[in-house]
Amino acid sequence: MSASLGRPRLVLASGSPRRLALLAQIGVDPDSILPSEVDETPRRGETPRALAQRLAAEKAKASAALAAKAPDLAPCVTLAADTVVAVGRRILPKCELRDEAEPCLRLLSGRAHRVYTGVALATAKGGMRHRLVETRVRFKRLSREEIEAYINSGEWRGKAGGYAIQGLAGGFVIRIVGSYTNVVGLPLAETAALLGGEGYHPHRLWADNLLK
Repeated sequence: MSASLGRPRLVLASGSPRRLALLAQIGVDPDSILPSEVDETPRRGETPRALAQRLAAEKAKASAALAAKAPDLAPCVTLAADTVVAVGRRILPKCELRDEAEPCLRLLSGRAHRVYTGVALATAKGGMRHRLVETRVRFKRLSREEIEAYINSGEWRGKAGGYAIQGLAGGFVIRIVGSYTNVVGLPLAETAALLGGEGYHPHRLWADNLLK
């Protein structure tokens, strides 16, 4: 898979197994994975939408700078994403501690929230393409026992809002409006459209992938 096959190389600016698995679902196998480290602290007054867009762009820019130092990757496009879970304007953390996850689950219990994913693609010519996808999710009312059991599962670690819809927490969701893959961490239709706009068309890879 390379530019010699008529498409740019693809660099993924994330070490997330979820995003890698989602890309594989549409037949995309990045040529390189170059995670970028950026400060994810929201700015004062920053909205959830703005945060998701800004962090995705910053991650794409930082990873593209790393890719520029690798001659074997030229020309390449660099894909980054950031997912934010919010209740109103309140941004929920990417939980690493039990004391972060429990309040999130109690807050989400029995109510609706929104999931925003900013997707950014740094182009081979130094430009930047963006998409922002919003999905509305509603949780059932969670019992104390359900919250405790989910916390004990450890599945929430590193997850925005303290849950993973593709895992055990799928049993908490009573309604979803919008892209399911957006809630997992990468909206696939929008990502494929961004890639296609830069000459990287996932559907053209499908026949080759089936032969592997």
